[in-house]
Amino acid sequence: MTDDPLERLSAAARRIRELAHERPPTGLSHEDADDDAGTIDTDGALGFDPFPLLGAFQRHGVRVVVIGQVAGIMHGSTELTGDLDVLWDGTPAHAPALAAAFASVGARLTGETGEPLPLRPDSFLRPKVPFTSPGAGGDCCTPALPWGGLPVRECFDRAVTAVSPSGLAVHYVSREDLVRMRRALGRPKDLRRADELDPPAPAPNA
Repeated sequence: MTDDPLERLSAAARRIRELAHERPPTGLSHEDADDDAGTIDTDGALGFDPFPLLGAFQRHGVRVVVIGQVAGIMHGSTELTGDLDVLWDGTPAHAPALAAAFASVGARLTGETGEPLPLRPDSFLRPKVPFTSPGAGGDCCTPALPWGGLPVRECFDRAVTAVSPSGLAVHYVSREDLVRMRRALGRPKDLRRADELDPPAPAPNA
């Protein structure tokens, strides 16, 4: 496995597309994902490519931090995924650039109950906005989203950055904060992935 986070993500995205290539659509979105298997079994894995949207964030000058299993892959997780979850700072003045980035890749937004939302700046001021795009769907979150008492704003501020040879800069949550997020959510897949990145200490000998 390469030590470069973006090379790891690129290789994982290729593998996801290969695995999903012959699979018929299921009609399942990332919102329907199983709490154990995750989104790899949903239609989000079909043609999965997070790089167009990640590049759009940079081109439009908005700082967005990758969270969820894409961040896990960048930190070395071997589990595959079918969605791209991101965190931005929720500042209204930054919302127009965020909306422009999503619009540039043909994204669509929905509300918490699945209703379509207009792709405009004020739609992103909710704690969480589900989105789909030709390459990747997921959730666009702000620090206002409840996260089991975890101070998510601090996770945003402590994010690390990977830069590709072509100059693409991708901000992603630190390993320590990702593990905290996983444990705070507490679903089977989150606990499993937290243990993968931060194995529990062995039990002392009796």
